[in-house]
Amino acid sequence: MSPKIIHSQTGVTLLGGGAVTAVDVHDALTIAPLLVAADGGGDRALDLGLTPEAVIGDMDSLSAGARARLGTRVHEIAEQDSTDFGKCLQMVAAPFYLALGFTGLRLDHTLATLSLVAARSGQRVILMGEEDVIFRAPPDLALDLPLGARFSLFPFGPVSGRSRGLRWPIDGLDLTPDGRVSTSNEVAGPVRISLSGSCLVLLPKAHLPAVLGALQLR
Repeated sequence: MSPKIIHSQTGVTLLGGGAVTAVDVHDALTIAPLLVAADGGGDRALDLGLTPEAVIGDMDSLSAGARARLGTRVHEIAEQDSTDFGKCLQMVAAPFYLALGFTGLRLDHTLATLSLVAARSGQRVILMGEEDVIFRAPPDLALDLPLGARFSLFPFGPVSGRSRGLRWPIDGLDLTPDGRVSTSNEVAGPVRISLSGSCLVLLPKAHLPAVLGALQLR
């Protein structure tokens, strides 16, 4: 295994070159204060007046000007078997990751990002999109959310489980990405779910504090 580029004792904010707002980046850095950019995310960081600790990727998107300004902070990994987001997760060791700027432009990039979040059972990754906060569901999850809040599950393989506190329970259902999914469910009380399999939870972004508490990341 390649040596890590970054070892952090705090959460890490990962910044990509996709859709992201300055407010969201600021909010993420108050939670995960060490900033790492993925390839063209280095330009985005500089545009926001931020200097990332490292820029990691194959460097097919980082501008020449940003590369010159960032100097030795740039770490080029030329292999094409993983995305820049995957390279960051591989080369950065941290208790958890808040990832922004990895959705909203090219759909293939967004799908690859979602797939990677679902696959990384050994790393705690929270993806912040334009409207949603997205994370891989642990085997057991307890969340207290406002009544009527949107609560979506999307399986990345065969998934089964039990739920309390959802308007439409998932008990006895077999979820699959090419069959039944459980999007746009609603909170009807304190949510308690137990799941077997790889599944993403998607919630409105306003509920990030509740997610951090449920995953014990604060």
